[in-house]
Amino acid sequence: MSLELVPILERMKELYVQPLNFSRFKEYLASLQGDSKDDLQLPIQGFNPMAKEHILEKIEELQLLDAENLMAETLAQMKVELPEEASIKVVLNLADDHLGGWTNRFSTDYESKFKLNALVTRGFATPYFWSSEEYSTELIHERTLESVYRTVYWMQHPRPHTLAEYVGQEIYVARQMLGKRVPRAKDGFEEMKAYLQKHGQEEAYPRVFNFFYGDEASASLGFAKYGVAKMDGFTYARQAAAHA
Repeated sequence: MSLELVPILERMKELYVQPLNFSRFKEYLASLQGDSKDDLQLPIQGFNPMAKEHILEKIEELQLLDAENLMAETLAQMKVELPEEASIKVVLNLADDHLGGWTNRFSTDYESKFKLNALVTRGFATPYFWSSEEYSTELIHERTLESVYRTVYWMQHPRPHTLAEYVGQEIYVARQMLGKRVPRAKDGFEEMKAYLQKHGQEEAYPRVFNFFYGDEASASLGFAKYGVAKMDGFTYARQAAAHA
């Protein structure tokens, strides 16, 4: 089993210093797709090729933290149970949820965690970072681990379809991330557990999305609200993993 970091920050920095025009966009597509318009050669789909200058600043922040070397060190320390011939290439993605108007934080986060088929079949994992957030060595370490564990989960299990199966994925990730037991949440955990028991076999995207991101996020995208307000699904998964 091999885990490999594919450096991308310097390459994207060179892209973003170019004039904001169609030539830049075409160069981005060439890196993303390679020679085929239908393939994925380099998984940089999270980047906004037409982002403004603030993205350069965020790339430099990551470089000052030595982000990609930290990611490589994290990968070197990981032990995952996959066949010896399996490999995962890890590529950092920086999504512009701050000034770009390109990226919706909630829907893009959902896709980065749950729409993994094209990435997994090509052996990629893509830890996402956001232009609106502050970075730290701990954050870089955690995002790298979580992304790889999601890819490993897909390699070990059938592709998830139902709400319960997606929650199972996140409980698996949370178990790998546990450093110590955490108290059971007092507000919302039992309600979420009952909700999952009732709706766990449903597959509709608005239902799955709502469980993980809650009513406010659903409403912001024009989706139905199902009463998920006190606790999001990721918190539920962490609590379930801690007390399994």
